[in-house]
Amino acid sequence: EVQLVESGGGSVQAGGSLRLSCVITGYMYDTYCMGWFRQAPGKEREGVAFKDSDGTVTYSDFVQGRFTLVADRDKSTLYLQMNSLKPEDTALYYCAADQWGVRAAGVPCAYTYRGQGTQVTVS
Repeated sequence: EVQLVESGGGSVQAGGSLRLSCVITGYMYDTYCMGWFRQAPGKEREGVAFKDSDGTVTYSDFVQGRFTLVADRDKSTLYLQMNSLKPEDTALYYCAADQWGVRAAGVPCAYTYRGQGTQVTVS
C-alpha cells in the first residue's frame, strides 16, 4: 500500500521560508512521478511543483524562482523548499504520486495517491 505523509507546515511572516517534507512508502521510489499541490479555502486546487518519472522537474509560474523541489531517494522523501513566502501562498499543501508518468511522452502523471496535507499560513 502506497502511503504519503506530509510535515513541515506552519505559520510564517511574509518573506519567510518553510520546508515541507513528504515521506512516501510502499512503492518503487525511482520510477514514481510525484508532486506538490495546494488548495486554499474557497479556491480550486493548484499544482505547485512536479517531478516526472524521467526526472524532469517543473514548477507553476507563481512559484518559479521561490520554491525548490528536491527528491531524496535514500530517505524516500520529497521536499518542497519554500522561500520568499507571500500571503497568497497560504493553503493546505499536499503531496501526490503515481506509478509512472512523463508529460513529454504524452503520459502525464495521474497522481492517484495523495497525503492528508500540511497547512501553510503566511501573514
